[in-house]
Amino acid sequence: MQNFRPVHQGLAERLACFHDEIKRDFDGINRLAIAIYDPETDLLKSFVDSSEGDNPFEHCVARLSELTPLATLARTGGRRVINDMVNHPASTPAHARKLIEAGYLSSYTVPLFHKGTFHGFVFFNSFQCGYFTPGVVQRLRAVAEVVSLNTIMELDAVRMIQAAVKTVRQISRVRDEETGAHLERMARYARLIALRLAPRLGLSDEWVELLFQFAPLHDVGKIAVPDQILFKPGRLTPEEFEVMKTHVAKGSEIVDTMADTFRIGGAPYVRVLRNVVAHHHEAIDGSGYPCGLSGDAISLEGRITAVADVFDALTSVRPYKAAWTTADAFAFLTEQSGKKFDPAAVAILKDNEAAIVDIQRQFAETPLD
Repeated sequence: MQNFRPVHQGLAERLACFHDEIKRDFDGINRLAIAIYDPETDLLKSFVDSSEGDNPFEHCVARLSELTPLATLARTGGRRVINDMVNHPASTPAHARKLIEAGYLSSYTVPLFHKGTFHGFVFFNSFQCGYFTPGVVQRLRAVAEVVSLNTIMELDAVRMIQAAVKTVRQISRVRDEETGAHLERMARYARLIALRLAPRLGLSDEWVELLFQFAPLHDVGKIAVPDQILFKPGRLTPEEFEVMKTHVAKGSEIVDTMADTFRIGGAPYVRVLRNVVAHHHEAIDGSGYPCGLSGDAISLEGRITAVADVFDALTSVRPYKAAWTTADAFAFLTEQSGKKFDPAAVAILKDNEAAIVDIQRQFAETPLD
């Protein structure tokens, strides 16, 4: 069986190609999907999917602890076959109903482990009742291993570039006010916005996850800003601000250097990272920097990161200011909507205050930040 890793294709595209390939031997597999797990928040997130029918779980997020059968598989490493979904006693009726409504009548679920760590699930679904016989399941083991391996390789590639950039950021972390908690919060605000924009714009769960992973790396170029400017407690002079603005170009240079070093310059995840770094200080009305881009000329990744970063900066304590209330931060974002900030991103953030409160509670500042 062939590995499904053409150079620089996104995982979703590779999975679709692989799905077409295995249909020669498994014509009853009508859906092949991967969900990944975030242990920080206990969230199981839809990631990539290849479906002949509707994708029942696009842009879906759920707490693994609330999905009892899947939580058991994650804990034990067991695999699950359901050959009659209509008559199977589902402990998560809403999820089972979505599959049945999309036409899927049987399923095979494989937990995704690597070096003893749980990373998510691979799901096989069929329109046929009773498709996953013991013989089919036995033959599918090799298929599941290939899908799992390629998923881990993709996640490792993302983590490799993420770790490289984070190493640079960690060096510079002692040189600016951004805390680990700030980066965790703003990443999740970015994901909150992206999840709700993605269905409107036809964007994938894979793209949402990449933005979540890379949003915290937006200010990597600050490592190149001189101490006397980065540490200055008061307002910067116009000349100093011009130097501060160079952190965007420096950050882009760092990303390009790393991409060239690892020979992954054309990978989809590198494009997402480039956009985050290059565009997070551009403004909708063209008044931002470094390029003075406006409107849709600014990447969506940059527009989302800008809103997420500014909102958390406003609502966080800094050496030079107290934390703003959420209401005051919303008022500022609203006033600047369509000027500095993307109106859709601002509106989504304002409409999800309960989720914001949950993120703030879970990733509150500590004395170690």
